[in-house]
Amino acid sequence: MHELEVYSMIGAEGFTRLVAAFYRQVPQDDFLGPMYPARDLEGAEQRLRDFLIYRFGGPQRYIEQRGHPRLRARHSPFLINQTARDRWMQLMNNALAEAALPAEAERVLRTFLDGMSTFMINQAEPGTN
Repeated sequence: MHELEVYSMIGAEGFTRLVAAFYRQVPQDDFLGPMYPARDLEGAEQRLRDFLIYRFGGPQRYIEQRGHPRLRARHSPFLINQTARDRWMQLMNNALAEAALPAEAERVLRTFLDGMSTFMINQAEPGTN
């Protein structure tokens, strides 16, 4: 399956289920919760949902509202190390399981999210260089 076919398979509803399942976990997470301001959790959820919909072949709402994703630049204020990346993926893996998407769509999304979360690392682990 090509990445741009994911939206046609799961639609906005599939992405909504996935992202909502992820963000339900964030406030209680001792590691990631503090990285997400409670006052903008809903906005963060919408931005991730719109980005994924755009990235996987859906409507271009994200681009229309925010322009080029510039993901590393947008996330530069946050200290993202391997531990943060791994926790983010743990919550996203939980969300993928809960969303119960078709296996092929889940595989494509998991591959993308795994690679993108690694790309977002901008800090070494404490005590390493």
